[in-house]
Amino acid sequence: MFKKTYSFDDVLLVPQKSDIRSRSEIDIGSDLGDKRLDLPIISAPMDTVTESLMSKVLQDHGGLGIIHRYNTIEDQAALVREVGVSTGAAVGVSGDFEERACAVYDAGARVICIDVAHGHHTLVKRALKTLRATFGESIHIITGNVATLEAFNDLSDWGADSIRVGIGGGSICSTRIMTGHGVPTLQSVHDCAKSDRSAKLIADGGIKTSGDIVKALAAGADFVMLGSMLAGTDETPGELMRTTSGSTYKVYRGMASKEAQLDWRGEARSLEGVSTTVPGRGPVSNILKDLAQNIRSGLSYSGARNIRELQEKSKLIIQSGASQAESGTHIFNVRA
Repeated sequence: MFKKTYSFDDVLLVPQKSDIRSRSEIDIGSDLGDKRLDLPIISAPMDTVTESLMSKVLQDHGGLGIIHRYNTIEDQAALVREVGVSTGAAVGVSGDFEERACAVYDAGARVICIDVAHGHHTLVKRALKTLRATFGESIHIITGNVATLEAFNDLSDWGADSIRVGIGGGSICSTRIMTGHGVPTLQSVHDCAKSDRSAKLIADGGIKTSGDIVKALAAGADFVMLGSMLAGTDETPGELMRTTSGSTYKVYRGMASKEAQLDWRGEARSLEGVSTTVPGRGPVSNILKDLAQNIRSGLSYSGARNIRELQEKSKLIIQSGASQAESGTHIFNVRA
């Protein structure tokens, strides 16, 4: 009756023989339609993560930013216009979604993300059909989120070019607590990677470290979407606040949190997220550089020169609770 599932902390990649002499030999890029991303990282369409500044820096580092939809159509189009064709713009599945899509397309966006929590839904199917009929193949459509192979295949068949995989795993997401639904993100990625469809797979949620990114790619993801790992940086929207002791912080919130819903639609419905603060972390470029270096190191441990080789060669093993403790830095647990 019950299927055993695994999260990022439950597994490790087995080191393998390598003839890679330099990390410069390793290509961590991936294709998003006709666009080549040199860094397989996409920023989440959240109002405390991605506007034009984040998108610009991600563009400079070879990634992609998806500008959130929790503003007016005019404001979103203006943010897209600041970045141009090297950004995405999120839309919903009802109300003004078609008008919003047209506005961001006119502003230069050629990647449009249908941004909903439960992507295996007839409204997503309708939105996909509508956008495809309106724009044809001139746009790359990202949609989701999904947790199962059946859902991944359906969205691909409905016209999605890329699909966000992961439900309830985000650090500020409470979907699993509030609804009892979800699948560990790594498990969902592993399951959805079995698809014979052509849609790209974007692992979204539960990713805490560069090691988790490598595990997601090894399990079958083409890209990862990040929220909390980019939160608090200079380029995220929102004021940088300062405590009386001099430390800095920013707000980071789920878009299904009460605070976010009251801000963007004036009422709170189903509460499936929380709002919190995170320390100020300085320029996001420093984080992206470290992630790129660590992802390359991760591939090198499997003797892989690109993501496809990693997926072909990687070996995942299950680790016990004791090995999880050993996997982390534990010098501070040692007693004299």
